Amino acid sequence: MRRVLLVLATIALMILSAKSLAQSPPPEGKKTVKADESTKPSGDGVGQITKDSWITTKTKLALTKDGRTKARHIAVETQGSVVMLRGKVSSAEERKAAEEIARGISGVASVSNALQIVPDDQRKVVDAKDDGIETTIRERLLKDSQLKDAAIKVRSDNGVVTLRGKVPDPKGKSHAADVVHGVPGVKAVRNELALKS
Repeated sequence: MRRVLLVLATIALMILSAKSLAQSPPPEGKKTVKADESTKPSGDGVGQITKDSWITTKTKLALTKDGRTKARHIAVETQGSVVMLRGKVSSAEERKAAEEIARGISGVASVSNALQIVPDDQRKVVDAKDDGIETTIRERLLKDSQLKDAAIKVRSDNGVVTLRGKVPDPKGKSHAADVVHGVPGVKAVRNELALKS
């Protein structure tokens, strides 16, 4: 019941967000497009963000309904119709099932499966190690003169660290990965940092 309420609340927030974005006035100097004018989708902007949010919601709901996966352990994000799965699952079968479910969602271009296999009896120990890794990385990033002002999100799943956010230049992106590689317990780094435009 709790999951259903969470999913419904998420859908309601997405609808309200999309509605408020649609009703907000256009920035000064921008041309307003009328509803009957045909436009070519650009693949980004409000339309893509709304589509990505909808894909994420549908994927989470499908994972929750499917008995082969424990959806509460799987984080789902969508960017440019590419679904990213992160978290810990208890078996290779569950990992494969989660990817199959995500691929079956309408509008999904591809799936990036970064799920780590951690048996249930090891989960508490691995979660504690991941929490420690994340804390150490955040502290190191805050102390680093090049990266302290960057808004870098850190996630560790069984020692596989994902970095997300924006950095000012390619050197900062590379440097962030170097900082992370030096943290004990880190097995691999998924550097998904983007450059500030």
